[in-house]
This record gives sequence, C-alpha cells and structure tokens, in this order.
Amino acid sequence: MAGYADDLALAHLLADTADSISMSRFRALDLRVESKPDLTPVSDADTAVEQAIRGTLARARPRDGVLGEEFGSTQAAAGPGSRRWVIDPIDGTKNFVRGVPIWGTLIALLEGDTPVAGLVSAPALGRRWWAASGLGAFAGRHQHAATRIGVSGVTRLSDASFCFASLEGWAETGRLEPIVDLSLSAWRSRAYGDFYGYMLLAEGALEIMVEPELSLWDVAALIPIVTEAGGTITDLTGRPPADKTAAIATNGPLHETVLTALTRPKR
Repeated sequence: MAGYADDLALAHLLADTADSISMSRFRALDLRVESKPDLTPVSDADTAVEQAIRGTLARARPRDGVLGEEFGSTQAAAGPGSRRWVIDPIDGTKNFVRGVPIWGTLIALLEGDTPVAGLVSAPALGRRWWAASGLGAFAGRHQHAATRIGVSGVTRLSDASFCFASLEGWAETGRLEPIVDLSLSAWRSRAYGDFYGYMLLAEGALEIMVEPELSLWDVAALIPIVTEAGGTITDLTGRPPADKTAAIATNGPLHETVLTALTRPKR
C-alpha cells in the first residue's frame, strides 16, 4: 500500500503541473482549438498538459507505460510491465473552451487492467479528489488540505438525486426511456456531466451518475475514488467499466435498482 501512497504523491505533483498549464490557458483570448477526427474539440491546453505529464512520468516512472487521450499508448522505456498510467489531460474540453469552470485533469494508475489509484484535479473549482486501493478517498484543495469522503446512505430511489450525461447518447443506445423514467422516479435530477457527477456521488451529494459510453481515460481515475468512497461503479452488465462501455455509478444500495431499470426489455 505504501507504493500506492507514493504514486498518489506523484499524481499530485503531476496535477500541480497540469493545473498551472491549464489555468494559464483557461479563457485565454489566443486559445487554439481544433477538431479531432471524431469531431470532438482539442485545445492547445489539452496537448500541453499531456506532454508535460508524460515528460515527468518518463523520468519518475520509467518502468510504467502511459495511455493518454491525445497521444495514445506508450510502452515503458524499460520494457513492457504490469503498471500503466492513464491520462485525460482535460476532461470536459467543451466546457473548457466555452469558459465553463467544470473541467479537470484525470490521472489514474492501473495494475494490469485494474485501476488502483486515481486523482481528479479541477483547478477552476479549486478542488481535487483522490484515492488508492485500501487507502480511502479524499477531497480538498490539495494533498495537505484534505477531508475523507464517503457516499450517502440513501436507500430509496424516491429519496435519491439522479445525475446523467448525454441524453443523445442514451437515445442512441435505445435506453432513453428508462433514463427518463429514472429521472422522474428520483427525488431530484440534474445533468452535471463529465467527471463532476461522479465526484459529487463520492462526496455523498448525489446517489446516481450514469453515462452511456466512456473511453478508458474518462473513467479509470474515477473508479478508485468512487469505490474507496464506498460506492459502486460498473458497466451495464455489472462488470467493472472498461474502454467504450457505459458507466453506472451509485452509492451502492441503489445499484441493482438502476441496473435493472436500464437493462429491462423494451416495451
């Protein structure tokens, strides 16, 4: 476990660098934005953050591989190993380029295919969240100003706060109707999107967060934080989320209710 504590300390250093770069470009008049082949935006801040993180990891963890949203997969300089860092330099790029402060850098460490440590840094919100296997989940402005966090104890959907992302995406999967039904059955529903709904869930501020499809760099850092906070996060089959799967996160007691609602046969 001490190894993961060291890795979390490194993740905070990586986030410090990322925050410095991204905040210097947030709302910058000369921000450069292009469209990737999938028509999603990428800014000069996305690429600069990932390059900086990769540079530090190459020096500090030469035996670890790296997967990043902007520059793909890189094997460790020392050869293939079981450890891999997964980076989303700016999760919420569409928010970033429009001046909305809900965006962040996501940093995860995987052992094999299992995320064992994760950090989310949202500098425009002045907040970070982090966790590692067996070490608990925490939030605060930085590593030395932290509070342990945990999910809520709500057990009824009618008392739950329900968060979702991309109604269009759920419509494309043929599951828009159950999403609407869940929204209407919950006490409250909001669409925060990206990492933020998962972090609010981990803090106990809401009980359900669902997305129709995520890439590995979108979800890897979230998994340790949600699970170490006491929550549950799976795909629609109940397995751990992986690349290009849905992510269903709950406080735990409501998980089967949500999965059942989203996987029921079409009427």
